[in-house]
Amino acid sequence: MKKSYCPIDTFINVIKGKRKGTIILHLFQGKKRYNELTKLMPDISERMLTKQLKELEEDGLINRTVFPEVPPRVQYSLTPLGHEIHPVLKGMYKGGMLFENRIEAEG
Repeated sequence: MKKSYCPIDTFINVIKGKRKGTIILHLFQGKKRYNELTKLMPDISERMLTKQLKELEEDGLINRTVFPEVPPRVQYSLTPLGHEIHPVLKGMYKGGMLFENRIEAEG
Protein backbone atom coordinates (compact mmCIF):
# COMPACT_ATOMS: atom_id res chain seq x y z
CA MET A 1 0.00 0.00 0.00
CA LYS A 2 1.40 3.38 -0.98
CA LYS A 3 0.27 6.74 0.37
CA SER A 4 -0.90 9.23 -2.26
CA TYR A 5 -1.19 12.98 -2.24
CA CYS A 6 -4.90 12.75 -1.40
CA PRO A 7 -6.53 10.14 0.89
CA ILE A 8 -9.21 9.56 -1.77
CA ASP A 9 -6.52 8.54 -4.25
CA THR A 10 -4.91 6.28 -1.63
CA PHE A 11 -8.27 4.54 -1.06
CA ILE A 12 -8.98 4.14 -4.77
CA ASN A 13 -5.47 2.83 -5.45
CA VAL A 14 -5.92 0.11 -2.81
CA ILE A 15 -9.34 -1.09 -3.96
CA LYS A 16 -8.96 -0.63 -7.70
CA GLY A 17 -8.54 -3.83 -9.59
CA LYS A 18 -10.74 -6.45 -11.10
CA ARG A 19 -13.57 -6.98 -8.62
CA LYS A 20 -11.71 -6.13 -5.38
CA GLY A 21 -14.71 -4.21 -4.08
CA THR A 22 -16.98 -7.12 -4.93
CA ILE A 23 -14.69 -9.55 -3.12
CA ILE A 24 -14.81 -7.37 0.00
CA LEU A 25 -18.60 -7.09 -0.18
CA HIS A 26 -18.93 -10.90 -0.46
CA LEU A 27 -16.59 -11.44 2.48
CA PHE A 28 -18.59 -8.96 4.54
CA GLN A 29 -21.36 -11.58 4.39
CA GLY A 30 -19.03 -14.07 6.06
CA LYS A 31 -15.98 -16.26 5.58
CA LYS A 32 -15.66 -17.83 2.15
CA ARG A 33 -13.57 -20.56 0.62
CA TYR A 34 -11.89 -20.02 -2.72
CA ASN A 35 -14.41 -22.14 -4.62
CA GLU A 36 -17.30 -20.18 -3.11
CA LEU A 37 -15.78 -16.96 -4.40
CA THR A 38 -15.31 -18.41 -7.89
CA LYS A 39 -18.99 -19.37 -7.97
CA LEU A 40 -20.07 -15.92 -6.75
CA MET A 41 -18.01 -14.24 -9.48
CA PRO A 42 -18.07 -16.45 -12.59
CA ASP A 43 -16.95 -13.57 -14.84
CA ILE A 44 -13.44 -13.35 -13.33
CA SER A 45 -10.70 -15.82 -14.21
CA GLU A 46 -9.19 -17.94 -11.45
CA ARG A 47 -5.79 -16.39 -12.14
CA MET A 48 -7.16 -12.87 -11.72
CA LEU A 49 -9.14 -13.82 -8.59
CA THR A 50 -5.99 -15.28 -7.04
CA LYS A 51 -4.06 -12.11 -7.88
CA GLN A 52 -6.72 -9.85 -6.37
CA LEU A 53 -6.95 -11.97 -3.21
CA LYS A 54 -3.17 -11.78 -2.75
CA GLU A 55 -3.19 -8.00 -3.17
CA LEU A 56 -6.07 -7.59 -0.72
CA GLU A 57 -4.19 -9.73 1.78
CA GLU A 58 -0.98 -7.71 1.29
CA ASP A 59 -2.93 -4.48 1.87
CA GLY A 60 -4.35 -5.84 5.13
CA LEU A 61 -8.00 -6.03 4.04
CA ILE A 62 -8.46 -9.80 4.12
CA ASN A 63 -7.11 -12.77 6.03
CA ARG A 64 -6.13 -16.02 4.34
CA THR A 65 -6.33 -19.04 6.64
CA VAL A 66 -4.87 -22.36 5.52
CA PHE A 67 -6.09 -25.39 7.44
CA PRO A 68 -3.60 -28.26 7.79
CA GLU A 69 -5.76 -30.86 6.07
CA VAL A 70 -5.39 -33.09 3.05
CA PRO A 71 -6.30 -31.62 0.66
CA PRO A 72 -5.51 -28.19 2.16
CA ARG A 73 -8.52 -26.00 2.89
CA VAL A 74 -8.19 -22.22 2.49
CA GLN A 75 -10.66 -19.73 3.88
CA TYR A 76 -10.83 -15.97 3.37
CA SER A 77 -12.28 -13.41 5.78
CA LEU A 78 -12.19 -9.67 6.32
CA THR A 79 -9.75 -8.05 8.68
CA PRO A 80 -10.97 -5.25 10.99
CA LEU A 81 -9.77 -2.78 8.33
CA GLY A 82 -11.80 -4.65 5.71
CA HIS A 83 -14.89 -4.30 7.91
CA GLU A 84 -14.21 -0.59 8.40
CA ILE A 85 -14.28 0.21 4.69
CA HIS A 86 -17.56 -1.67 4.08
CA PRO A 87 -19.77 1.45 4.47
CA VAL A 88 -17.66 3.28 1.88
CA LEU A 89 -17.96 0.41 -0.59
CA LYS A 90 -21.69 0.16 0.06
CA GLY A 91 -21.97 3.87 -0.77
CA MET A 92 -19.99 3.34 -3.96
CA TYR A 93 -22.35 0.47 -4.86
CA LYS A 94 -25.35 2.76 -4.43
CA GLY A 95 -23.64 5.45 -6.49
CA GLY A 96 -22.96 2.93 -9.23
CA MET A 97 -26.64 1.96 -9.24
CA LEU A 98 -27.59 5.62 -9.76
CA PHE A 99 -25.36 5.79 -12.83
CA GLU A 100 -26.57 2.42 -14.15
CA ASN A 101 -30.20 3.52 -13.79
CA ARG A 102 -29.43 6.69 -15.72
CA ILE A 103 -27.66 4.73 -18.46
CA GLU A 104 -30.66 2.41 -18.79
CA ALA A 105 -33.07 5.36 -18.89
CA GLU A 106 -31.07 6.99 -21.69
CA GLY A 107 -30.64 3.77 -23.67
